[in-house]
Amino acid sequence: MLDTDKARDDLEKILKTKEYTVYNNSKGFIESWWDQAKEWVAALIEKLFPAIDSARGASGPILISIIAVVIILLALSAYFLIRNSKRNRLLHGQKPLKLRKDMNWTYLRHLEEAEKHEGDEEYTLSIRHLFLALLLNFHEKGLLEARIWKTNWDYYDELRKVNQQKAELFFKLARFFEEVTYGERNVQKDEYWQFHNEAISLLSDKEEGNRL
Repeated sequence: MLDTDKARDDLEKILKTKEYTVYNNSKGFIESWWDQAKEWVAALIEKLFPAIDSARGASGPILISIIAVVIILLALSAYFLIRNSKRNRLLHGQKPLKLRKDMNWTYLRHLEEAEKHEGDEEYTLSIRHLFLALLLNFHEKGLLEARIWKTNWDYYDELRKVNQQKAELFFKLARFFEEVTYGERNVQKDEYWQFHNEAISLLSDKEEGNRL
């Protein structure tokens, strides 16, 4: 009998300890949060799909799967939003076609001008005309619509809707173009030729119908 009383007293002491109380309260909070999350998901399903019978009686694993899918979709949305925002900042909002004559010249005229500056080793000016030639070439192919008020981000956004591969290459060239033209970057000869070769490769691409 004494052992029984002692055991009861010991149990009461354990139940009153701070550690047990904290654990018990934490467990209650987690369970409460989980019940609220399940209720929210069930209500959302019923709202989105009225024809489906009440989702509140769905089993735990099903609700866990649904919550996991929602979290993944939200994470993906956040990722693409952050990526596009970052890219938008990288293209500084400058308008490459600043002058009316830039639009009036054909892309072949810009190529000739680029070649002339290249011969004089004026790589900054050559890069500018190479980029404008590429822009107007894409305009002629119908991949984008060149306008004086548009920025390189506008062109990239238009281009990726019809050809993702060209859009990524254009983005790379546009960044370098802006660094050279507006950031006063000193262009090295090897950098110029890399830009030159990539721009010419895009200009000579005959797969105009390969739209993604």
